Amino acid sequence: MRSRPILPALLLVASLLGGCASFDVTREPSQALPAAESSFGRSVQAQAAPHEGRSGFRLLSDSTDAFTARAELIRNAQRSLDLQYYIVHDGISTRMLVDELLKAADRGVRVRILLDDTTSDGQDEIIATLAAHPNIQIRLFNPLHLGRATGVTRGLGRLFNLSLQHRRMHNKLWLADNSMAIVGGRNLGDEYFDAEPNLNFTDIDLLGVGPVAEQLGHSFDQYWNSALSKPIEQFLSRRPITKALENSRLRLQESLEQTQKENHALYQQLTLYKTQPRLDIWRSQLIWAWNQAMWDAPSKVLAKDEPDPQLLLTTQLAPELTGVSKELIMISAYFVPGQPGLVYLTSRADAGVSVSLLTNSLAATDVPAVHGGYAPYRKALLQHGVNLFELRRQPGQEASSPHLFYSKSYGESDSSLHSKAIIFDRQKSFIGSFNFDPRSVLWNTEVGVLVDSQELADQVRGLALQGMAPALSYQVRLEDGALVWTTEDNGTQHELDREPGSWWRRLNAWFSMTIGLERML
Repeated sequence: MRSRPILPALLLVASLLGGCASFDVTREPSQALPAAESSFGRSVQAQAAPHEGRSGFRLLSDSTDAFTARAELIRNAQRSLDLQYYIVHDGISTRMLVDELLKAADRGVRVRILLDDTTSDGQDEIIATLAAHPNIQIRLFNPLHLGRATGVTRGLGRLFNLSLQHRRMHNKLWLADNSMAIVGGRNLGDEYFDAEPNLNFTDIDLLGVGPVAEQLGHSFDQYWNSALSKPIEQFLSRRPITKALENSRLRLQESLEQTQKENHALYQQLTLYKTQPRLDIWRSQLIWAWNQAMWDAPSKVLAKDEPDPQLLLTTQLAPELTGVSKELIMISAYFVPGQPGLVYLTSRADAGVSVSLLTNSLAATDVPAVHGGYAPYRKALLQHGVNLFELRRQPGQEASSPHLFYSKSYGESDSSLHSKAIIFDRQKSFIGSFNFDPRSVLWNTEVGVLVDSQELADQVRGLALQGMAPALSYQVRLEDGALVWTTEDNGTQHELDREPGSWWRRLNAWFSMTIGLERML
């Protein structure tokens, strides 16, 4: 009969998808260590005390500053380091941070690293080698339990459980001694720290000092202790050994030395934190303000369909979204409003609110499929008076520099917007990992901080306006019912009646729009 060959095929798939660890892994809950347990934490508490519950903030829009801040927090940590990331790419910047993390662990700092499972695809053993250090723990969030052996079986494993596996932990958080934190849009990788010659991801992080760090520590603990977070050793056939870690450290040092010789300028730029530390200077320049840290509940990803609103970051942010009365500025690398977002934005504009959006152009986005989810909404948004700006892949000639979208290392390299921020009535600003799209609202988990400070809001607003400048972005407008893109080159403005972007990008965007991927984007 025709059905008989099915059984052997299923058995073959099952064998490929199998592969459990051959040893037991203990999973114990743990909490953020109190800031008062370290002299560094106590110094932060003493600095924050006169501000009566307010936290200190500093924007990290400069890529080198963002890298320096992370490295210096590692160097200053005395009791704990908690890192939570969606993506970690190998590269010189990542290797430098890993080197500093190992040195911190050597001096007794407890290091907890929580990664979204897709980060470790095919890299379980390499990443787990770090966990051979007695002071380093690594867990994977929402892991694939079967089929981790090869790329093909991982793909099949995720496909067979797509309802859960397409929901990812998109949070980005860096926490030192539960007293200083970095939250924002940057993952870990050279493209986020101006160390990649072909692409400059422009991003905004926020350094938070004092009570906000403790708030974010509660966020980290919820994810770390969630049943969805599993020790990485659980997915290995044998426990990582100290010898493997020693060999990895040797190769790491050889790699750093090679980079110092072959790309000395970049090496010097990234290692400024060793010779010119900035943290003490930044601590003297902090903006002290009331804030609210916000995050999705980890259990959001377990919802059968749309999650309970009480689990969502957007529910916490709703009072600000509905209360804005004069000006709303949004920076969102990936923007897919959906019908609810369209109704919200157009209703705000109809009520007299000045609504402006900065997102990626088709030419600049690193995910053209997302553009296919955004493009159908442009005409409706413009008809209601929403201002749309799309970042160019390369700035126009004679664009003023340096600017947020300028690469110090590689000059006018290709830019792609990766920032996520919202400014409400020039008074409050929200910075985090949240994009204005269905994926951030419904499927992925996110984290961010709302700060009530006109000074900080003005700074974030200034970055947005910089990105909206004619030489850096296309302003999309309607003329006789058709879209036109206005931009500037050599100081002269001109219009394009055809959307900038390659045929391949157009095809990706069209395909996404045609098959209705919007809710997945």
